[in-house]
Amino acid sequence: MNRPLTLASSVAGAMVVALDGTVLTVAQPTLQRDLDAPFAQVQWTSTGYLVAVASLLVVSGRLGDRYGHRRTFAWGMLGFGVASAGIAVAPGVGWVIGLRVAQGVFGALLQPATLGMLRASYPAESLRRPIAARTAAIGLAAAAGPLLGGALTTGFGWRSVFLLNVVPALVFGALALVGGNRSQDTTSSTSETAPEAASETETERETETALDVPGALWLAVALGCLVHTLVAPSGPAGALGAVAAVVAGAGFVRRERRAPAPLLPPAVVGSPAVGAALALLVIVSAALNGGLFACVYVLQDDLGLTPLRTALVSLPLAASLVAAAPLSAVLLRRAGARPAVAGATAVLAAGLLVLAAARGTAAFCTGFALVGAGFGTVMVAATHVVVRQSPAESAGVAGGLQQTAMNVGPVLGVASATVLMGAAGTRSPLVVLAVGVVAALPFCRALPGGPRPVAAGLRAGVPAVVPAAVPAGAPDPLGRPVPAGPSDAQHTVRAVERGAFGPSLGDDEV
Repeated sequence: MNRPLTLASSVAGAMVVALDGTVLTVAQPTLQRDLDAPFAQVQWTSTGYLVAVASLLVVSGRLGDRYGHRRTFAWGMLGFGVASAGIAVAPGVGWVIGLRVAQGVFGALLQPATLGMLRASYPAESLRRPIAARTAAIGLAAAAGPLLGGALTTGFGWRSVFLLNVVPALVFGALALVGGNRSQDTTSSTSETAPEAASETETERETETALDVPGALWLAVALGCLVHTLVAPSGPAGALGAVAAVVAGAGFVRRERRAPAPLLPPAVVGSPAVGAALALLVIVSAALNGGLFACVYVLQDDLGLTPLRTALVSLPLAASLVAAAPLSAVLLRRAGARPAVAGATAVLAAGLLVLAAARGTAAFCTGFALVGAGFGTVMVAATHVVVRQSPAESAGVAGGLQQTAMNVGPVLGVASATVLMGAAGTRSPLVVLAVGVVAALPFCRALPGGPRPVAAGLRAGVPAVVPAAVPAGAPDPLGRPVPAGPSDAQHTVRAVERGAFGPSLGDDEV
């Protein structure tokens, strides 16, 4: 696929998934009444999806690395659309739960591919804007979801909310399935190689991305049990899930150490920058969703606002999140990931504290705006670090890890907020989550810094220090003869063409 279609597909896939979750939340009470289902079963319409998608995100990312991100995206979108249409005509809550689990499986296929396709189609230095566009689309979908869900459920019933994503899912899935060729779907470097070398590159890539099936099973069980435990922590099922998650996690680590082709490549999980970015994504997404969960009860129970008024008061969060996405790309280019994420994390913590102390509408709007701006910036910058710092041949795994962080974080945040509200009041989660966000600031030190300053002489095209002369005819790094004169040897470590050029960016610069 060409770059515009790749970006449009990535944005569409992200929006389809974001819309699906938000519109269902509004429709669940009507679904329960219409199907005469107990509350526990209705909860599983969300829990079943979360367990399925969280279990398979990393595995699906590896499948994308092996078989092509465009192909896994296409099947994920098509399956998601068919499952959505099936839910719209489901005769009972059991069918809804089963099809929601199927949605989770297909959602796990498409979500890592939305980032993998971007990494494969765009040069590393050009990823800021497409990732920012994708993040802005997610924010827009999150804001529009409750309004669309409420309108559709009120006017046409709960089944209509599942029809919302059928057409875009099927259209973009079909376009991805028939568009482009496989070599355009692998890595950005493949498209630049000679035709006769492309098949060799493809063969080598498939060998390097062999799927470790036992490791995939261990990881799926560990993540599935973890998410289930976070969603339902109490009772025997919660305890059993926690034990199973620990055992499966230990089995996965043991398998990874022995596997000839580990599911998580060392180049990805061994990067301090990637690890720090993933940790920050878990923490800030937990803070955002836990804070929102607590604020709903503060606004409706403590202050007596209606659900509609609550949604209107929280709109600045979505607006600032959408606005922060393009600004984040500028911050990344000018300042780098480390200062951008550190500042945004502090803004997010400040927003939570403002919400904890708010008493009037203006204060709540201010707090929501700060939370949205901080979260939107961290999401763009941290996602950029995860995708860029990972090798192109492991882009799917990197996307799967990013999506796993963004799925585990909200579950952890809501679970924590639930416990804190029962123990210390409705506003206590906002303070505790803000403290947790501040405590995450040390992770920013592992992120890439900003671009290094260029000497004044280099900006003018003149070397700042005139080095020793070299003999005439000495070849440059490209094998061409260079006239006698001052040497530019101190810049050859970057392997860039010599002349009136500034130094290129290094791996530690964003």
